[in-house]
Amino acid sequence: MSDRLTDNRFILIQTLRRWFDAHAELDSLGASSEKKIDWLRAVPFIALHISVLFVFLVGWSPVAVIVAVAMYALRMFAITAFYHRYFSHKAFRTSRVVQFIFAALGASAVQRGPLWWAAHHRLHHVHSDKPGDEHSPKQSGFLWSHMGWFLSRHNFKTRLDKIKDFARYPELRLLDRYDVLMPVLLAVAMFGLGELLNAYWSTLGTNGWQMLVWGFIVSTVVLYHITFTINSLAHGSGHRRFKTEDDSRNNFLLAILTFGEGWHNNHHFYPGSARQGFAWWEIDITYYGLRMMQLLGLIRDLRPVPDSVMEKRSKCVLNKSIKVPT
Repeated sequence: MSDRLTDNRFILIQTLRRWFDAHAELDSLGASSEKKIDWLRAVPFIALHISVLFVFLVGWSPVAVIVAVAMYALRMFAITAFYHRYFSHKAFRTSRVVQFIFAALGASAVQRGPLWWAAHHRLHHVHSDKPGDEHSPKQSGFLWSHMGWFLSRHNFKTRLDKIKDFARYPELRLLDRYDVLMPVLLAVAMFGLGELLNAYWSTLGTNGWQMLVWGFIVSTVVLYHITFTINSLAHGSGHRRFKTEDDSRNNFLLAILTFGEGWHNNHHFYPGSARQGFAWWEIDITYYGLRMMQLLGLIRDLRPVPDSVMEKRSKCVLNKSIKVPT
């Protein structure tokens, strides 16, 4: 009995440690291949959702809502442009400094570190909608593909073997290991901003708690679920321009909300491009932002969509031969 209690305490300590140290060893915890949620590790995720209810206590103000929208936009861009198109697909090049700044901004979105995110995304493309795809709605259902998969013990580990090109940077490994630091710093910054505005511009009607709730908690939870729809909804709702081996779809509404990621069938047909909206009318805000960053000299060598792919796109638009019902 004492041995079992000792083992249980050790497992509890290790699980709690993983809230702060994303590279904590898992061997002793028996990293299972079962599709089961690690409920203890999911406590912060659940608590963040419950905390949204604090909006009824702190109220709202125009400045708090504006900051919430701005934090959503900034971190969505960090996820789509850098976590996805840069770290996962190397769709452009940049300096080590810019690379780290946007990796840190991406980590503040509370979607784990850049190495973890990109490694799992690369695996998704290898096994898309087939056995081995950890967040396929076809394989595991909507809820698991939307948010269950990353709460499982099986998918906790950063697959450094799949991201060797970026894992060679010690600052990225450090950020990936202690990714929780960035959300904590952002939450503190939001509270501090609210208190500052309350002290010097009280007519704005905000304070530290209100800014924390709107600028960090609300914007993060909304960002969560809009981002997650690309795993869940974009593999089942929309239309298919290209014949791919998965169920990826183009979805205009998701493309607007995710700054271009909703052109998901385009992306799965040719993942290496910095541009995911292949047609002029396919709004791709992330790509426009990357073009601006290139003009400013912050990034370079944006990978285009090859002419051969664009020709296939034109034929598909003219023939409408592979459009499928939503």
